Amino acid sequence: MPRQYCVYIATNKNNNVLYTGVTNNLSRRMKEHRSGKIKGFTQKYNVNKLVFAETFENIHYAIMAEKKIKAGSRKKKIDLIKSINPEFKELKF
Repeated sequence: MPRQYCVYIATNKNNNVLYTGVTNNLSRRMKEHRSGKIKGFTQKYNVNKLVFAETFENIHYAIMAEKKIKAGSRKKKIDLIKSINPEFKELKF
């Protein structure tokens, strides 16, 4: 079975912080975010709500997509999220 990699954007309950990451196990990664055990930005701002995800079969493409998203403005990130999730509802995985 080929491996899948996921670029994701998570936020907090008020949708006022955006965190972009890449993982090979989205379920595990979101559990880590929700547990609050990950030190740093996501813990400080209580980032635990998944609002965007895109999968790739190649890690290099996933990392390129993550870098592109991170390099974009906040408005571009919000537009990207709204393209698949206009109401910023928590995505199930």
